[in-house]
Amino acid sequence: MDWVQCFGPDKQPTAAEIADYINSPLWIEMNRFMCENYEVQPSFYYSSCSAQPGWNVKYQKAGRSLCTLYPMDGFFIALVVIGAREQTEAELTMPLCEEYTQSLFSRTAFSAGGRWLMLNVTGEGVLEDVKRLIQIRRKLTKKEQA
Repeated sequence: MDWVQCFGPDKQPTAAEIADYINSPLWIEMNRFMCENYEVQPSFYYSSCSAQPGWNVKYQKAGRSLCTLYPMDGFFIALVVIGAREQTEAELTMPLCEEYTQSLFSRTAFSAGGRWLMLNVTGEGVLEDVKRLIQIRRKLTKKEQA
């Protein structure tokens, strides 16, 4: 199925249709993590951006973007922007991350206020890296950790 053709700007997919399209337990885990740990609900947006057109799922907390998730056939892409104030902590975290994430981080230039990391979440290790990067953007509070 071609995601953009099936769900154009006038036909917003449901959460279930997105999950069915991605067809990955990693998607379910990512959304569970965001909802339970940050007490946020996903927002659906249509982007006509040539880099990644189509519907995406955004998570925000206190007016700040945590991540944007892009549905793909069998996986998803997670966009996490590491800003100037998170840069040092992200660099210190990189040795804990998958080689794929480390390589992407080192190849991604700092521009437009941050490093715009678009990670292909195809395995558990990359999913854990995405969670780490989100926690750099916004720490879990004691209430959120419980």
